[in-house]
Amino acid sequence: MTDTLPPVSDIEAFIAGLPKAELHLHIEGSLEPELMFELAQRNNVAIPYDSVAAVRAAYDFSNLQDFLDIYYAGANVLLTARDFEDLTFAYFTRVAADNVRHAEIFFDPQTHTDRGVPFETVVEGIIAGMNRAESELGVTSGLILSFLRHLPEKAAFATLEMAKPYLDRFIGVGLDSSEMGHPPSKFERVFAACRELGLKICAHAGEEGPPEYVHEALDLLKIDRMDHGNRAMEDEALVARLAAEQMTLTVCPLSNLKLCVVKDLKDHPIPNMLAKGLHVTLNSDDPSYFGGYVNDNYIQLAKAVGLTREQIIQMARNSFEGSFLPDEKKAQYLAEIDAYVAAN
Repeated sequence: MTDTLPPVSDIEAFIAGLPKAELHLHIEGSLEPELMFELAQRNNVAIPYDSVAAVRAAYDFSNLQDFLDIYYAGANVLLTARDFEDLTFAYFTRVAADNVRHAEIFFDPQTHTDRGVPFETVVEGIIAGMNRAESELGVTSGLILSFLRHLPEKAAFATLEMAKPYLDRFIGVGLDSSEMGHPPSKFERVFAACRELGLKICAHAGEEGPPEYVHEALDLLKIDRMDHGNRAMEDEALVARLAAEQMTLTVCPLSNLKLCVVKDLKDHPIPNMLAKGLHVTLNSDDPSYFGGYVNDNYIQLAKAVGLTREQIIQMARNSFEGSFLPDEKKAQYLAEIDAYVAAN
């Protein structure tokens, strides 16, 4: 097995067939312009775009606020359980073609309940799409409820109360939205309550926020998995700790590029993360807005930084090892990788 980079066409083909998992995906962020326009017409929701082309043009934003504006405009077209099922199944159809075998997806209930959509409508629609994906596409999945960090902790507690009748539907809870000014410590109590309920804990930390936010996620929220984590690289002791604990980091290169976390993909810290022994995975975050699904992230990063075949295989293995799947399912998917690598 060579450790040098094959021609791009070869590496693209290798990535395309490689079994992988996705661990950092916001289902609302997979809303493609065509579906947004279709749902707006279906539900008679006014949006400030008169065509699919106009929606797609609006996706060409240049900063976080512009992204949030179009993201929330998109969310407004999601009203019924059928809408959420269609959104979810469309995502799984897309990633099944990327040979994603398992996905653990976030959803933001507060985005919907705050505009009057019942919690159960959201959950039941997403679960229906996930069930279809497993039966029709063979892709397994888990659902992670995310709290919006720009809202107060009491709002997260209220959301947790809404979620309690559906706890068997969730594998964990997460923390997302605007990071700066909203440290993990703001949510220490609600995450303790979630942990007592037996839920796995994730949190976005160190994307825009400083290394201190990563420390807080580890020490106060007691996370099982870290979303992003880029800025941990500024703290050598923290990097050593993350490596020693084999904390899985769900890194999103095209998202980092689109939101100017990195200025150029060739400057992305993933090669250094891997060299330092960090348990890195590649993910798409909000793929319809950030320019690509899982394979696009692998391929474009491979081109930009010269990923080796071994690094690509390692990150695919990490994606299953860092999942919340039972050990026997992890072993099954890792065996699929081994078989694929042996044949290619």
